[in-house]
Amino acid sequence: MSKLTSRDALKKARETYKKALDAEKRKVLVCAGNGCIASGSLDVYNKLAEVIKSKGVKCSLEMKEEPGHPVGLKKGGCPGFCNQSVLVLVEPEGWLYTKVTPEDAEDIVEQTIKNGKPVERLAYKGPDGKAVLKKAEIPFYKKQTRVVLEQCGEIDAENIREYLAVGGYSAFEKVLFDMTPEAVCKEVTDSNLRGRGGAGFPAGQKWGDTLKAQGAPKYVVCNGDEGDPGAFMDQSVMEGLPHQMIEGMLIAAKAIGASQGYIYVRAEYPRAVGRLQLAIKQATEFGLLGEKILGTDFSFELIIYRGAGAFVCGEGSALMGSIEGRRGMPRVKRYRSTERGLYEKPTVLNNVETFANVPLIINKGAKWYRGIGPDSSPGTKTFALTGKIVNTGLIEVPMGTKLREIIFDIGGGILGGKKFKAVQIGGPSGGCLTEADFDLPLDFENVPKAGAIIGSGGLVVMDETNCMIEIARFFMNFTQKESCGKCVPCREGTMRMLEILERIVNGQGKEGDIELLDELAVTISKAALCGLGKTAPNPVLSTLKRFRNEYEDHIYKGKCTAKECQKMKTLSIIPEACIGCGACAKVCPADAISQQDKVLDGKKKAYYVIDKTKCIKCMSCLEKCKSEAIKLED
Repeated sequence: MSKLTSRDALKKARETYKKALDAEKRKVLVCAGNGCIASGSLDVYNKLAEVIKSKGVKCSLEMKEEPGHPVGLKKGGCPGFCNQSVLVLVEPEGWLYTKVTPEDAEDIVEQTIKNGKPVERLAYKGPDGKAVLKKAEIPFYKKQTRVVLEQCGEIDAENIREYLAVGGYSAFEKVLFDMTPEAVCKEVTDSNLRGRGGAGFPAGQKWGDTLKAQGAPKYVVCNGDEGDPGAFMDQSVMEGLPHQMIEGMLIAAKAIGASQGYIYVRAEYPRAVGRLQLAIKQATEFGLLGEKILGTDFSFELIIYRGAGAFVCGEGSALMGSIEGRRGMPRVKRYRSTERGLYEKPTVLNNVETFANVPLIINKGAKWYRGIGPDSSPGTKTFALTGKIVNTGLIEVPMGTKLREIIFDIGGGILGGKKFKAVQIGGPSGGCLTEADFDLPLDFENVPKAGAIIGSGGLVVMDETNCMIEIARFFMNFTQKESCGKCVPCREGTMRMLEILERIVNGQGKEGDIELLDELAVTISKAALCGLGKTAPNPVLSTLKRFRNEYEDHIYKGKCTAKECQKMKTLSIIPEACIGCGACAKVCPADAISQQDKVLDGKKKAYYVIDKTKCIKCMSCLEKCKSEAIKLED
């Protein structure tokens, strides 16, 4: 395909590729998301291609201009059901094969590709053992509303032709030829699209302000620096739907009058960087990026900037400082970035998910978008669902969905039948929600009222075996290490809070620690320079509010009720269960275990005891005990 130089050429290309895609009567999409690749999905893909070739099956490995074979084998984006990887989706039947290995390739080719029959043994099996073959009928997907992620896993993630075939770049075409910049900003404003990076600031207002701002050039910047532990929503969009995000950036650029844009991606996402580089190359070759796009006067260049791995660079001013070649540190915000952002010029800064929403809003309208979720926070939200939960992965639900539905309907409940305890939402800047919040609508209005934030969309589920003080310590340790050090409240305050939390989980807490933690948290939240510093104490504040009894047990009773804190564990040996093998004593590094004799049922018996004053709580004896005679004391 030669470079597209007009609107008609784009339309013709779209029609050509749609015919080619429709000609593939069956599509086999192997998940090529980061999680599945780690589980061996590329090996599955390569094995399928090898078997297909050896059996002489007519199958296209890449969709081109002319209709190819009736079967297409593709590398798709992440379908989201991560704990069932490797995933293989078969269309148009909608069969989802789970936990696929290269050894399954023979059956998939023989039964599915050649004969159109499902491989039943690869169907998802729920806790009740019932097999569910169709993706849409699997409980994990049933209550989701996939808007942003609709095509993720459904088309080849590395082929611009397939994106065009499903209507790609039609929203940009509409904006380029049929809409004024003011009309674009109004449509986004009317949709009430709010930034999905965490703050929830209205995107339309940001775009409108940048359009009106004086100064040139103007910039569009995409924040792909997804730093929250356990979060991978933006990563999945960049890997699975790079063109959808780029199209959103093109629309923003046309709306504000920008000719240059940056995608700031964290260095830990090499696959996302690679997919974006390929997408930019393809879009440039097709004439959708670069000079005089589609024969118009509009030009737009897109540059990928790899972050240096600093969590603080997720903050807007630090991110822009990093692009400018300076150390990524927040600036005092005398002006909004819409007035003076990147290189002190008017700048639109949104995250990956926000931009990925824009083409859908332009094509389907603001009214359609506002029909999803509550009017104050319309649309959907992607979440990374992880932790002690049956179904882990990437989900997308309408804003306002209740926590109960996510945990039990989509997530399948708590792993191992244990009791739900809490969910950490919003990463290190967020807070804990508990059973009392099961009916809390997850949106930008209600979650802050509960003392947390939606953030970028991380949901880490915890059960009764999790110590909430250890959770607070984990996040505070992360935040303290990631502090840029520019302001004293964050640099020194988080260090002092971490020291107190570490003392408490090590059994050395003292009276006044709770009050001091609370005082430090309030001070930091009020006095820190940037948003990340201000929200750093949130995990501590939310656990103090909801689990104060655990703090008190640690400090005043020397007890971790969850039995997670290593230094607070107490081991003992049950004489009746001990077989006297001595395996525990042999592995004890502190010589805390010795042999004793005891008369049981009139017979002398050798057994072992633990000297609790010497025990260093390494748990080596617990792991080596053959008779399960060593127990953790309540």
